[in-house]
Amino acid sequence: MTAAQIELPPKLIPVFAPAYGSVRYRGAHGGRGSGKTRTFALMSAVFGYQIGSNGGSGVILCAREFMNSLDESSMEEVKEAIRSVPWLADYYETGEKYIRSKDGRIKYVFSGLRHNLDSLKSKAKILIAWVDEADPVSDKAWIKLIPTVREDGSEIWVTWNPENEESSTKRRFIDQPPSNSVIVQLNWRDNPWFPDTLNEERLNDMKRDALLYQHIWEGECLTVTDAQIFAGRWRVDEFEPGETWDGPYYGLDFGFSQDPTAGVRAWCHEDRLYIEYEAGRRGLDIDDTLAYLADRIPEIEKHTVRADSARPESISFLQRNGMPRCIGVEKWAGSVEDGIAHLRGYREIVVHPRCVETARECRLYSYKINNAGDILRKPEDANNHYIDAIRYALQPLIGASLGREKMKKQNQKPKDRWANAFDKGGNSTWVL
Repeated sequence: MTAAQIELPPKLIPVFAPAYGSVRYRGAHGGRGSGKTRTFALMSAVFGYQIGSNGGSGVILCAREFMNSLDESSMEEVKEAIRSVPWLADYYETGEKYIRSKDGRIKYVFSGLRHNLDSLKSKAKILIAWVDEADPVSDKAWIKLIPTVREDGSEIWVTWNPENEESSTKRRFIDQPPSNSVIVQLNWRDNPWFPDTLNEERLNDMKRDALLYQHIWEGECLTVTDAQIFAGRWRVDEFEPGETWDGPYYGLDFGFSQDPTAGVRAWCHEDRLYIEYEAGRRGLDIDDTLAYLADRIPEIEKHTVRADSARPESISFLQRNGMPRCIGVEKWAGSVEDGIAHLRGYREIVVHPRCVETARECRLYSYKINNAGDILRKPEDANNHYIDAIRYALQPLIGASLGREKMKKQNQKPKDRWANAFDKGGNSTWVL
């Protein structure tokens, strides 16, 4: 038998030391930079290699609670892990939409749990079901998924950063872990290859907000703080826009460097704001932006799209290449704060479950905190790309509400002094 060496974070060696089929559950929970996702991606390929080489066959399922496309799956992590090990690269073949062993024995399947659980029952011979980003997985999903993974010796793997103290995943795998499981906490300090770039981010987050730092980097559940801008003002829930709803509103924030391009579609109804669709990706080339957005946000090319006016060249390109109603928004001193005040003024913000990144930003977007621990009414320029897209989408409404507030302060009725007008691009202006 030929021996092969795989390097793992030391804390994960006990998780994968038991041979395939000797435990039912393997897992790791913790914060950013721990290496847990890359390690589980790698070991799924290693176990698949072992099973296939010994004459076995079946499916390795990589699942998340919400997954609208392969871009939102663990596929790229698995591909990178396979490429990093020559003998795995020789065993598997990878394409744009598939990963499988060259002999056809092992096949990867990528799926969202929220809307695809029933179809998973038909997946032949699930050998390993790896659920990544598992904190939001519902009890209903676990109850359906677990018996679906029913082959002799089959396993369920779980990786996540805990957020909610009451989540089903935390109750199942931290509070009362199954007896036939090996599950550990893994954080940045447990990763021997933790990069300097991430360490700089970690130290910056530590200075900004100690409680958010504990969640992001130390894997603690997210505590609601006064610094969180939308704390208590939003929720995740499914919805279908009604015929009388106001909208849709489309917004676009252009990516730069490590920031993602982010687009949204939103509606307003009965003093609530509804975020129906999102799309975003880091490193999205302007040539590919329209196709990427149109694939994920219905009819975005047919409507007015309000975008970050700091990128006029990008707006001009989109206008000439399939998004003729893309316009730049007006900005003014305090426009960010005014936009936040408008969003906080809704009775609540309802985020559709498919809008995972918007929900994440609603959790994490926070005010700055000084060295004395005082909360400043100045937002951090972080965790705000989809939030910015929402602000851009709603700019006419934000402007209108500002006009009303100014008139209230002057104790005048709108018709007495102010007239709200809209230019051809849809931007609001006020004239005396």
